[in-house]
Amino acid sequence: MVKKLSLLVAAGAGYVLGARAGRERYEQIKTQARKVAGNPKVQDAAHKAQDAVAAQATAAAGVAKDKASDVASSAAGKVRGNSSDDAGTTGAGGSTGVGGTNSDAPVQVAP
Repeated sequence: MVKKLSLLVAAGAGYVLGARAGRERYEQIKTQARKVAGNPKVQDAAHKAQDAVAAQATAAAGVAKDKASDVASSAAGKVRGNSSDDAGTTGAGGSTGVGGTNSDAPVQVAP
C-alpha cells in the first residue's frame, strides 16, 4: 500500500513539474512564432503567396469548368446515341448494350 501511494505521489509531482516546464516552453515558442509572423518580410511573402494561389485557383477553376462542360456534352451525346466516336454503335439506330442487344430493348434484371 505504501509503495502504491509513494508511486502515485511521485507520478503526481512529476506531472506537475513537467506540465509547468512544458507550459513555459510552449509560451516561449508562441512568443517567437508571433515575432516571426509580425515580421514585415514574412508578411510580404505571405501576401505574395496568397495572391499567387488565388490567381492559380482562378485559372484552375476555369479549366475545370471547361473540362466538365466538355465531358458533360460528350456523355449527353453518348446517352442520346449521337456520338460518332463511340466504339459500340451499331450504325443503324443506336449503341449496343450488354450482350450486343439494342439499347432500346428492355433490360431484365435477375432477382
